[in-house]
Amino acid sequence: MAGVTLKGSKVDLRGDAKPYLSFDLDGTLVDLAFTDLVWHRGIPELLARRAGMDLPQAQEAVLQEYRKVGDGALEWYDIAYWFGYLNLPGGWERLLEQYASQVRVYPEVHEVLSRLGERYSLIVLSNAAREFIEVEMREGGLAGYFDLVVSATSDFGLVKKSPEFYRKICDLLGVRPQQLIHVGDHWEFDYRIPRGMGIAAFHLNREGERAGPDVIQDLRSLPEVLEGGGYADRSGA
Repeated sequence: MAGVTLKGSKVDLRGDAKPYLSFDLDGTLVDLAFTDLVWHRGIPELLARRAGMDLPQAQEAVLQEYRKVGDGALEWYDIAYWFGYLNLPGGWERLLEQYASQVRVYPEVHEVLSRLGERYSLIVLSNAAREFIEVEMREGGLAGYFDLVVSATSDFGLVKKSPEFYRKICDLLGVRPQQLIHVGDHWEFDYRIPRGMGIAAFHLNREGERAGPDVIQDLRSLPEVLEGGGYADRSGA
């Protein structure tokens, strides 16, 4: 596969008529070490340096600002916004590269994606800004698995908190919701919202806090779940 990013208003990936299978990125394919270091270590360190705070004070101050915005707002994901809002020294590009080596994919990811790529056209649908996605895809060696990589916030100016984003993805792909499969770790953004509009959504709950027919605890079980449900035939559903 040649991993491509969002270009134009329509993307034709149906050369082999494989059904579409999309994944969230952070917490699904890639663990949270990299993003946590950027948001909860790197940014507070820069604030501490500028404001003459100790690190715990800066971490608490930054956390309070994050909470005011919340993960339903575009600003939550926009590192350039936070550099400007907090008047941080240096550039965000340097900060991302500082922690790039900490990007870690979950142990099963490469094996599972290799297997699923034989039967599905694989897509990334993430709330993360494209700046983060590019580092994670590069450092995690993930780009070659995916036919399309979408940042909801960078490409559409949306957060995956309403059906609007998923409707736009279905329009982009030229499919009905019932023809798309999605997997992610956020109960609301990756499961309830898409499932409510007819997408075959699965909740990845690595902590084992939830159970049910649409819940998986790691990605190793996903190929069998999809096979058992006949999802490989959904391209013409």
